[in-house]
Amino acid sequence: MKIKYEFADGTVSEVEVEESVGAVIVESRRKEDNLSRKERYHCYSLDSAQFEGMDFADEGTPETAMEQKLEYERTARALDSLSEVQ
Repeated sequence: MKIKYEFADGTVSEVEVEESVGAVIVESRRKEDNLSRKERYHCYSLDSAQFEGMDFADEGTPETAMEQKLEYERTARALDSLSEVQ
C-alpha cells in the first residue's frame, strides 16, 4: 500500500508500507479529520459575541464583595460567641 505524505513546504512523498501499517495510518487520518470537523462545528466566534450582556458578564462588583466580606465577618463573630456546648 502506498501512503502519501504532504510536507509543510508543499512537497509530496509517497512511501510503500505494509497493508497493516497502511490501515492504521488511514484510520488515524480518518479520526483526525473527523475530530477537526467536529471542532470546527462547535467553535464560538468572538466576532459574533455580544460583549455587553451575560456572555462575558461578571456578577461580582466591589459592593457585593464588600457585603460578602462583612457577612463572613459577622458570621465568624457569631460563631465565636457560642459556647462549647452550643
